[in-house]
Amino acid sequence: MLTGKQKRYLRKEAHHLKPVFQVGKQGVNDNLIHQIHDYLEKNELMKVSILQNCSEDKKTVAEQLEQAAEATVVQIIGNNIVLYKPSAENKTIELPN
Repeated sequence: MLTGKQKRYLRKEAHHLKPVFQVGKQGVNDNLIHQIHDYLEKNELMKVSILQNCSEDKKTVAEQLEQAAEATVVQIIGNNIVLYKPSAENKTIELPN
């Protein structure tokens, strides 16, 4: 579980990032989860965009991604979700205490 200070730090780090993946009308599927899991292992922090034609609520999508990718939702802002998962091999982000 992330502290408030750590979430603020991650939001600052994610500010300049562009959304890497998009969730559309098909919603969250196995292929998307697999790609997000691989991306997080390499980069630890990412943005996912939710398109207008997505039939699910953005909070529901965030919960699905959080559970399936074993990541932490740092922020939901507009139609973007910021996800963080510490990497086992490519640790690049040092969280404050």
